[in-house]
Amino acid sequence: MARYIVSRFLWLIPTLIGVTILIFTIMYFIPGDPVSIMMPGATQEEQDMARELMGLSGGYLERLWHYVSGAFFRLDLGRSYQTGSVVTADLLARFPRTLMLAVVSMILAVVIGMPLGIAAALNHNSLGDRSAMLVAIFGVSMPPFWLAILLVLLFAFRLRLLPPFGIGGIQYYILPAIANCFASVAGFARQTRSSVLECIRAEYVTTVRAKGVSERSVLWSHIIPNSLIPIITYAGTQFSKLLAGAIVIENVFSIPGIGVYMVNAINKRDYGAVQGAVIFSSLVFCLLMLAVDIIYAYVDPRIKARYEIKREKRTNAA
Repeated sequence: MARYIVSRFLWLIPTLIGVTILIFTIMYFIPGDPVSIMMPGATQEEQDMARELMGLSGGYLERLWHYVSGAFFRLDLGRSYQTGSVVTADLLARFPRTLMLAVVSMILAVVIGMPLGIAAALNHNSLGDRSAMLVAIFGVSMPPFWLAILLVLLFAFRLRLLPPFGIGGIQYYILPAIANCFASVAGFARQTRSSVLECIRAEYVTTVRAKGVSERSVLWSHIIPNSLIPIITYAGTQFSKLLAGAIVIENVFSIPGIGVYMVNAINKRDYGAVQGAVIFSSLVFCLLMLAVDIIYAYVDPRIKARYEIKREKRTNAA
């Protein structure tokens, strides 16, 4: 198992290096000079001096090596061209708000979506099953930002039950989390329904029922545990999507997280902040996928067996 975890972790390195090179290349060749935008009335000598101070005076390969080495050896994602602040510090200060929104959204998606999918599978082809899938299709089709605006108009301005924007207590995250997780609720319902139906039709479930085991024991001891393997994989990808969706939702509800930071940097052509935000987000997504792979390895006995067989073969060969 340790070999599996180490191999998965090592795959993060080329992935992050590739993302860093790609985003740096895009920002390097994109039209527009940050110094000219920041200093429109400055002379050429003043602009050249500013480029030297900001590390923008070298060629492509020189600047690429300086940025990649700083990011991976010193954990330095550069400085904001607009404010001069350290990008890493800005991102770490804002990330807890983005993470909070994603976690609350994930909890709602699991708590609502999985029971809905289990109920739909247990009542296959019934009115409840069809109604649940209709709601799921509706949830997948609805744009989150449009739902967010509707929620603000109804619950904040019309009913005045929840705050429309800003940060504070947990009540400030209710509307953003609902808007962010609605599509994930639908996705969890569909994935859970599919996994539970596959297990219900399996031969081992038929055998257990033939032995006289109660339906409750069959459901909680056999069907649901074996249905979790594809659901765990789906949960990891969904959590990554919820983090990415928070970028849009934060701007609707004015939550000062990474999403607002990135959008403001793009609007101001603050390439240093954009690069840092993309690399930081890629690191978070890679770590999430690593966590999913580790959990999947512990849940799925086939992965354990495969690595045990490889270890025995190496031992016998030695």
